[in-house]
Amino acid sequence: MSPPAGKIARVSVHGGHSGQFCSHAADDLASVVAAYAAQGFAWVGLTEHMPPPEDRFLYPEERQAGFDAAALRRRFAAYMAEARRLQRHWEAVLPLRVGFETEACSGALDLARQLVTEFHPDYIVGSVHHVADIPIDVSPAVYADAAARCGGIEELYLAYFDLQLEMIETLRPQVIGHFDLVRIFDPDYPRHLASAPVGRRIVRNLERVRQMGAILDLNVAAWDKGGSEPYPAAGIRWQARRLGIALVPGDDSHGVATVGRHFDRAVALLEAEGFSTDWPIPGL
Repeated sequence: MSPPAGKIARVSVHGGHSGQFCSHAADDLASVVAAYAAQGFAWVGLTEHMPPPEDRFLYPEERQAGFDAAALRRRFAAYMAEARRLQRHWEAVLPLRVGFETEACSGALDLARQLVTEFHPDYIVGSVHHVADIPIDVSPAVYADAAARCGGIEELYLAYFDLQLEMIETLRPQVIGHFDLVRIFDPDYPRHLASAPVGRRIVRNLERVRQMGAILDLNVAAWDKGGSEPYPAAGIRWQARRLGIALVPGDDSHGVATVGRHFDRAVALLEAEGFSTDWPIPGL
């Protein structure tokens, strides 16, 4: 569906999490999709989290809800079935792209490949949430544990971007999710992103993204979590622009309340930095 002439299409390349299929989200998936339709979105990617490869990677809210890895695998299958049903239901009004978001902890890449073979998603969002098998986006304390396990904060960044490259090479995702999530609890992240060893890895990974023709998720969730800018940070956006890599807004919605959040702000940023707003559609 094309927007009226001169109007920028409202899209989200990464989002559609729901309380029905994600223990830290809200609302059912049908309500989330209806909210996108009510806001006049041109197309939306549904990218629920993949299940963990082992019980040890369950998040606290999943354990509290009584899940294990096998139960989350069954829930993921139910997600794919419901997402495909909604895709058919909304076909004439709101094109949906049905996918999922990866993990990169031990065993996750192999499991992600199995899920692609079994469920044939329209695309996947390649994300890294763990370093040294520790989830870095849970809290500052757990983030500090991950840094200590790696030998320091800069070593955490190096390990993150090395793992990201492994994920990119293994899964060849059409979208790279929140490219620099590693900075989530680091107030000194501009200095660490600019360090020579980290910078070399960022450019290396972006070069691979360019070669694959993949999209970067301009993930606006950081603005809701106290960040001064979305993912990726300004220096990485500059490198992506230099390389001709597309950035597409992702609201990373986790329920009706966050559908379409900060879209206009994201567009203003991208236009100011010279990015195209003729959004490529992942998987097409």
